[in-house]
Amino acid sequence: MLDIAEELHRWVEQGREFAVATVVAVGGSAPRQPGAALAVDTDGTAIGSVSGGCVEGAVYELCQQALEDGRTVVERFGYSDEDAFAVGLTCGGVIDILVTPVRGGVFPAALAAAASGEAAALARIVSGPEDLLGQALLVRPDGAYEGGLGGHPELDRTAASEARALLDAGRTGTLEIGADGSRCGQPITLLVESSVPAPRMIVFGAIDFASALVRVGKFLGYHVTVCDARPVFATKLRFPEADEIVVEWPHRYLEAAAAAGEVDARTVLCVLTHDAKFDVPLLQVALRLPVAYVGAMGSRRTHEDRNKRLREVGVSELEIARLRSPIGLDLGARTPEETALSIGAEIVANRRGGSGVSLTGAHTPIHHDGTSTPAGRIGSVA
Repeated sequence: MLDIAEELHRWVEQGREFAVATVVAVGGSAPRQPGAALAVDTDGTAIGSVSGGCVEGAVYELCQQALEDGRTVVERFGYSDEDAFAVGLTCGGVIDILVTPVRGGVFPAALAAAASGEAAALARIVSGPEDLLGQALLVRPDGAYEGGLGGHPELDRTAASEARALLDAGRTGTLEIGADGSRCGQPITLLVESSVPAPRMIVFGAIDFASALVRVGKFLGYHVTVCDARPVFATKLRFPEADEIVVEWPHRYLEAAAAAGEVDARTVLCVLTHDAKFDVPLLQVALRLPVAYVGAMGSRRTHEDRNKRLREVGVSELEIARLRSPIGLDLGARTPEETALSIGAEIVANRRGGSGVSLTGAHTPIHHDGTSTPAGRIGSVA
């Protein structure tokens, strides 16, 4: 549900009643992962998606039914070999979908937190006693929680502790605990959706390629910063879509950001300066940080010269091996926009465990089971 939180938050503020269908479990080649959601209001307006189109019509009707009878249900959809026209997933996967009417409780607070970029986790019962289905708990980073799962008090405490662990990792996933909060007894399954601030993309070098990359970064859900030591180039006028413009020597800014805890395992660093006086001290810092991606622009000759300079200042071979250079996938890109697309594609492939090869004729999976946090506010096990 949190993947469409901003729009649903507006619905709450407008006083609209709605039902939400959320993917809670997947099997095989399912197009969407746990946490993906479709919402329908009383006027029939729909937002979001649970399957990329395969079962949307049937789920839409389930949401309308939930609005009428107020019941929470879990429905399974899969491919039907006997009837190719039956409602199901033509990709051969299986998805379980929780459908619930949203009427108060902790849902408005969860949506508000997600819409504003605050860290919080929404834990909902998706399997277990029928009378507990859909019961929800909202967990904050400090361990405080509100709402309840409708069972034993120890259940809330255990669920809050487990949900906080997923929130700390910025992940969405399911967990199983006993209905009394213990590790035994009748089991229940919880879907925990983590809402975390958008991951950061820091673009070093205020050049024309950077402007295109800012747009790609925003499209992918990153909080994008442009940093350059030259004030004449690092301006809001040149980068209107950037969240932040910083005029500072790149390595000094990165050191300060890391010291302030503003750089984490989801951060991507794109070095577009291809000037040794900027690149070398910056990469000396960047390659020693636990970030998701470090890429640097330049020709293969520039790359070899840069690596030589990095070795001379004490950067190890293991650290240099982390550097994606020349930056981006081989798309034959020439324009700034095409180059930005190739960089964005490499970032996605790196995050999801993709090979970067064409799917046509390949035998690699279409959907990878990576565990990295995706871009945007919602963590995922997708």
